[in-house]
Amino acid sequence: MILKGFSYIGIFFLYILSLFPLPVLLFFARLLYYPLYYIVQYRRKVVRENLLNSFPEKSLDEIINIEKRFYKYLADLIFEIIKLTNISEKELRKRVKFNGLGQVETYFNKGESVLACTGHYGNWELCMLALGLNISGTAHVIYKPLASEVFECWFQKWRTQYGNEFVPMRQTLRKVIATKNQPTMFCFASDQTPVREETQYTLQFLNQPTAVLLGLEKIALQTNRPIFYFDVIKVKRGYYEVDCLPLCLDPKATKDHEITDLLFEYLTHTIQREPAFWLWSHRRWKFIV
Repeated sequence: MILKGFSYIGIFFLYILSLFPLPVLLFFARLLYYPLYYIVQYRRKVVRENLLNSFPEKSLDEIINIEKRFYKYLADLIFEIIKLTNISEKELRKRVKFNGLGQVETYFNKGESVLACTGHYGNWELCMLALGLNISGTAHVIYKPLASEVFECWFQKWRTQYGNEFVPMRQTLRKVIATKNQPTMFCFASDQTPVREETQYTLQFLNQPTAVLLGLEKIALQTNRPIFYFDVIKVKRGYYEVDCLPLCLDPKATKDHEITDLLFEYLTHTIQREPAFWLWSHRRWKFIV
């Protein structure tokens, strides 16, 4: 009960912060960077290890440069997400530009559905929120619910304010079946780590053997829905572009794990283009496969 009370206080504080214009919040973010990196050193050991293992060809100076830029991005990300509680449709459209969604609309106009995938790159929350304003079908975003009921409700409220629906990971197939007669887009952030006991497939990702989720591929093979990859580009602080790229238009013609391999090839290209904006603080390789 006490923890729940603190959670409500925290959300009230976040709401007050969200009333500030984003440029002001990004000023706060730059102030946050210094204690986050130099004093608290939030998961700095995890970030350094992930970077060293992912880019063995880079010098230590290059790794540290990426590391520092990552923490500046992480501080920005925190305050950008806070702003989503009170972001207007006009500002959302200004800050996120989509390219290539006409390909998706071609399927929607025929009453057909599609699948989409991306990773935890850039501000994926901001981009998913903006997606609801840019497609005619409904975006169903697959996610892992939070442990805190209070914060789960807070996230759900702003995540769904522009038409998206968030579907718990374990209810994906049920939701696909329930919406089979509607033009929908099911969106997967497929770079999360599966539970060790449920690991069914590993691949080479960023120079390391990596356990991966197969949810996207399983749904694609069952439905034969075309798959698009969202390639996120951070234009500048608070502004993003998302290129909608065809990943696989005929899933049933693929071999085992071909879709999953292709997804991680695309994600690798995104990360290598600008490494600082992926979520390096995530314990992505927390167990050896």
